[in-house]
This record gives sequence, structure tokens and C-alpha cells, in this order.
Amino acid sequence: MTTKLDIATAAIESLPDPPKKRDMQQYKHSVRTGSTLQAHLGKRGDVLVAGEGYLIVSIGSVQDWRQLFYPDCVVAFGVDPEAIVARNGYVISEVGKPPDFVLEIALRTTARRDETIKQEGYAGLNVPEFWRFDGSGKGFYSQPLWGGLLIGGAYRPIELTEEANGEIRGYSPALSLYLCADTKNQLRFWDPETQEYLTTYEEALEALEERDRERTARIEAEAEIARLRDRLFRSQRG
Repeated sequence: MTTKLDIATAAIESLPDPPKKRDMQQYKHSVRTGSTLQAHLGKRGDVLVAGEGYLIVSIGSVQDWRQLFYPDCVVAFGVDPEAIVARNGYVISEVGKPPDFVLEIALRTTARRDETIKQEGYAGLNVPEFWRFDGSGKGFYSQPLWGGLLIGGAYRPIELTEEANGEIRGYSPALSLYLCADTKNQLRFWDPETQEYLTTYEEALEALEERDRERTARIEAEAEIARLRDRLFRSQRG
């Protein structure tokens, strides 16, 4: 496994950046997913939450960069995230294990490949858990949410349930969270331990803004009370 010492003492050649083939909807879902999981898991120093870097067995195994996979979201436990980020990609032979969780987000031009070639490819890389999410609302995938566990060299579908509110959800053993496709075509994460959704970046920002508004209103109210008291005091003296 690559270590922080390797970064400090050796020149690590970064892998090339993969080509970018995404639209604004896919980008929005990718950013929200990564930031939400990073906030939840990033407190541990041995967890990688990343995406859009090549996932390969080894440098020597690369024959054609154009045929390689670069998942929208990768989660790996028990690794050195700094070393992987410095490499600008996930090299399984260096890390010592495949990532624990891979997610692809639907894009019209790559959806069919996600459901076929990529699914088989991630199984070949021994990724234990693979998910797909379609937030387009246009049916790029055969279903909006799908998850599979690697069993006997192939992915067996994870059971999905439809909640009373129309939300589709399935449990991820790797993340210990439920992945939820809601009726607004958003991907949410439900924590069964807290019985709450993980907070998204937008929700966290909104909460901060609300606290700022409340603080401003409180300061203004206190200033108005002080002004009225001063006015009352001066009227009584007069």
C-alpha cells in the first residue's frame, strides 16, 4: 500500500486526467454525493471519498487509457487517501485492495456502458459493491437506482424497497447507509443509526445562513430594546 512516507520521500508520477464527459445535472449529483459522503466519512483519516480518477489494477496493466474506467464516486476504507490523491487515481496494486464502493451517475452518452461493460469491469476488478443512480428523470438507466454485491464474480442485485412517499431505497453494507432515490430525482443517504438523512452541502449552507439571519435579527431586536429603554428613561427624567 502507498503510504504518506512514500509521498514525502519519492516523486510520484500523477496519472493523467480522464476525459470529461458530463452534463450539468450529472455534475450536480456528483458534487452533492461526494461532499455529503466526505462530510460523513472524512473525519476518519483512513477513508477515501473521491471520483473522476482512473481505477486500474497497475500501471503496467494499462494498454489503452481510453478503455479504462473513472467512476463518479469511489469510497475506500483502511487506505491512505493522501497517497491516492497524489497519484491522481486509484491503483489497486499500490493501495493493496480495490475500493469498497463505486457509484456511477447516469449520463445519456454513457448510460448503456455503465449497465453493461462497466458493471462487468468493476466485477473483474473485484469491487465488492457497485451502484448506479439516474437523476436525469429521463430514464437513462433501466431503473433510477440499482445496487449490486459481488458474489461469485458477478453482481447480485441488492434488494430495493419503495417507501410510502415514493422514495426508492436500498442498503449499502459498505457504507452502512441506505441510498435513496427520492421523487425529486435526488440521491440521498439515510443513516439507520440516527434515523436521519445525511446533511447535504446545500442544507448545511442553508442552516448557516438561517443562523446568521437569526443572529442578525437578535442583534437588531436587542438594539431596538436598548433604544426604547433609553427613550423611556429620558422621558421619565423629563
